[in-house]
Amino acid sequence: MKENSSAKPFGFRDKLGYMFGDFGNDFTFILSSTLLMKFYSDVMGVSVGLVGIMMMVARFVDAFTDVAMGQIVDRSKPRVYGKFKPWILRMCGPVAVSSFLMYASWFQNMPMTFKVFWMFFTYLLWGSVFYTSINIPYGSMASAVSAEPKDRAQLSNWRTIGASLAGTIIGVLIPVLVYYEDAAGNKILSGQRVMIVALVCSIGAVICYFLCHWLITERVKVEQKSEKFNFGKLISGLAHNKALIGIVVATVFMLLVQLTSQTMTTYVYPNYFRNTVAQSAAGLVGVVVTLICAAFTVRLSEKFGRKELAIFSSILGAVVFFFAFFIQTTNAWVFVGLYALSFIGLAVFSLICWAMITDVIDDTEVQSGERSDGTIYAVYSFARKLGQAASSGISGLLLTMIGYTAQTQFEPSVTKGIYNVSCLVPAVGYILLALVLWFLYPLGRRRVQSNAEILAEKRENNG
Repeated sequence: MKENSSAKPFGFRDKLGYMFGDFGNDFTFILSSTLLMKFYSDVMGVSVGLVGIMMMVARFVDAFTDVAMGQIVDRSKPRVYGKFKPWILRMCGPVAVSSFLMYASWFQNMPMTFKVFWMFFTYLLWGSVFYTSINIPYGSMASAVSAEPKDRAQLSNWRTIGASLAGTIIGVLIPVLVYYEDAAGNKILSGQRVMIVALVCSIGAVICYFLCHWLITERVKVEQKSEKFNFGKLISGLAHNKALIGIVVATVFMLLVQLTSQTMTTYVYPNYFRNTVAQSAAGLVGVVVTLICAAFTVRLSEKFGRKELAIFSSILGAVVFFFAFFIQTTNAWVFVGLYALSFIGLAVFSLICWAMITDVIDDTEVQSGERSDGTIYAVYSFARKLGQAASSGISGLLLTMIGYTAQTQFEPSVTKGIYNVSCLVPAVGYILLALVLWFLYPLGRRRVQSNAEILAEKRENNG
């Protein structure tokens, strides 16, 4: 890995470009994680349990597609614009189109067998094929934008800001746009409105991907891997990589918190609180908290360490969610306030997790002498999808267990169960996240800095 001394210095343009990358990603990803289960259960009439199973099955497919894409990226030849950027232009169209097709409300009156087939087909096409083929090169690209840990922390920060902006647009506008009120005053999801929102999000994603490609510069040349692929060696190397195992397991629990919270907002506010205005406010609260945390996270992580900061914030999030469960509030605005406080834990980890995976990539190079940005990021991406699967599977299973269907969605026993799931699953996820970071993830502040110094000396010696 060599640094291009003739490239323009790392700066605001790179950070803005990297922000737009995840802005584009999360136009389709957050839409799926917040609305897809609700859309198929309430509009298409598919069981929430079956939707959860579908999402879990897709993650097993990802075990192959993610690693395959990581190998393709590592073995691709650097082009004029770099090694990773070309993939963003190649795949932005397929990602956008396949995302839109998942919300095909015009099939609402088709036989159930066809609707289930369409749900599986479009979700696998979007998530396991096209989203993977753009997300892995995009995430791996952080190592090529800058070799400095501080710069990568900034990229991680701005990536999370981009995700938060997409989350705000979706979280704030969706409850206002996609529901209508029936004669009994219940908030009902409109399939046609969901389809229009999905189209707008797909167009927004393509625009963001183009901005990402235009603004970012790859200034660290990551060489093409040419040696024969050895699957056994790969698995053995990953199995002995404690840092990678730690971040993988931590990420599973982080996604359990994040996506369960996102999924359950589409149930707890319309069904338990019957207040979609509060749901919009909760979507806005998330980005406000993230932006506030972004102003301090880089400096705090430099002083205390990314691992140490993530542990503290996770414990805070768990305490707040357990408190929300015990008070059993019926006031939607009290719940929004508690959600905002708990979101600090999620915001802090989200802001630094992308820098943590580059720390793992550096640590792997120090330990093994080999640089495998794409492959390691692919494993990390798969871990994120395991978290998605856990969230979707658990949410779908628990909603089925409490008796949720389109017909029972407003019954008192069901809405109480929705509230309990909304509190307890994220609380437990936060506790597990803190424990994994404490006992399993080895990259504290001192080791990260030591690795950066070793690799800087190595690049200098290589000219």
